[in-house]
Amino acid sequence: MTPMQIRDYGRMPDGRRIHEYTLDTGAGLRLSVINLGGIVTRLEVPDARGDLGNVVLALPTLEDYRLRNPHFGVIVGRYGNRIGQGSFTLDGEHYALDVNDGANCLHGGAQGFGQQVWAVEPESDDCLCLRLTSPDGDQGFPGRLEVTVRYRLTGDRDWLVEYEATTDRATVVNLTHHDYFNLAGGGSALGHELEMPASRYCEVAPGMIPTGLAEVTGTPFDFRTPHRIEARIRQNHPQLQIAQGYDHSFVLDAPMDGSLRLAARLRDPVSGRRLEVHTTEPAVQFYSGNFLNGSLASPEGQLYRQGDGVCLETQHNPDSPHHEASEDWPSTVLRPGQTYRSRTLHRFG
Repeated sequence: MTPMQIRDYGRMPDGRRIHEYTLDTGAGLRLSVINLGGIVTRLEVPDARGDLGNVVLALPTLEDYRLRNPHFGVIVGRYGNRIGQGSFTLDGEHYALDVNDGANCLHGGAQGFGQQVWAVEPESDDCLCLRLTSPDGDQGFPGRLEVTVRYRLTGDRDWLVEYEATTDRATVVNLTHHDYFNLAGGGSALGHELEMPASRYCEVAPGMIPTGLAEVTGTPFDFRTPHRIEARIRQNHPQLQIAQGYDHSFVLDAPMDGSLRLAARLRDPVSGRRLEVHTTEPAVQFYSGNFLNGSLASPEGQLYRQGDGVCLETQHNPDSPHHEASEDWPSTVLRPGQTYRSRTLHRFG
């Protein structure tokens, strides 16, 4: 393991310093993170020839991450994905949330966890601990939430994200990570092959709020065997029309039992890079970068276009506070005395 490197990354408008922390296994994986939003600014892995390349979309400056970031590389909270109508009722009390996506609350609100400055403590050369206190009423959510996220490098090319949270008042929590992956290191990611062991997905209405679960059989949403993403993304299917591509939660077939289970396999046939995602979460949101429109550029000056990065966000289903808790739709409620725990492993090859 290579010693962790720390460098100055800039200042927030209020003077707080932002630093970039780089963890390196010394055997083929290098991860760079800033304490704004826990943002992953670079994730370098070798291709089939052994050449290192960055496999996540990134922005050039701290100012870009503050003002123009479409959630590149952030820790998402308190609630990943959407809550319909920007509100929910819990224990008979109604809570109005920050509305930042039409009529809905998306990724915890406009000032969600991806826009917060986290306290960072390097625990070892292979582990970075990030902590955040979200006060009662933050973006409308009840309860003071104490959050700990650890980025841990294990083995030669494994990146593990571990989440923990506690509250002093009943609330809802759905934490995830929002990396846009491109295993080719540039250009389009739609030529990647994707596999997900999921027989059902959440159908959505306009506004992207789920209406229920549907079978993937016979649809462009069947990734139970590997398919290139581009092969079916332009099919005339109403769900692809609503989302302008893929932006749906896929319910994993394996039961949620606290263990890491396969959520997705992603492979770039040109570079030979592969990614396996394993998680303790019940679902994975697959987003095909539909709204990348050339308005943002990489640190190297290349414009990002639709499909240049894809997201595999391990999480509970969107809008869970509006669904009765069940095996198909697990609860996202966290109460005092309980500890929220979640893990997601990214294994590169």
